[in-house]
Amino acid sequence: MYLEINGERLISDIQQDFGAVYPFLKIEFFRNGTIRRDRYPVNKLIPATQPVKTAWHYKKDKGQLTLSDGMTVTDFENALMDQFGLSAQVFRRSGNIWLETTITDNWTLKQQNEHGREITVGHNRIGNKDPSITDY
Repeated sequence: MYLEINGERLISDIQQDFGAVYPFLKIEFFRNGTIRRDRYPVNKLIPATQPVKTAWHYKKDKGQLTLSDGMTVTDFENALMDQFGLSAQVFRRSGNIWLETTITDNWTLKQQNEHGREITVGHNRIGNKDPSITDY
């Protein structure tokens, strides 16, 4: 899968493309300079309605980022920074909440997504049905 990155696309477009492949993961973008592996404060969150160019830490016209199930979260986040100057954090769904994946950033995107699915679908089977989640 490829994520199409260009300055005119909205952050929400990138998030939707990513979520279509990994429905139990989401990415958020932050104004955080070139600092990596640091917690991202909410006040640095870039709204999804903003164009990607507002998130760049250095100018990048356009390009594609190749994603694969075997790519780790760390590799994905680093590729966004290295190739596009974007500070991003992956979150995993856990029931009705989203958790930062910082402790498990060495897991692959597929592992993260599967873990989110197991937790969320298992959560639903206990009786807390969320109609926005489909059992597989």
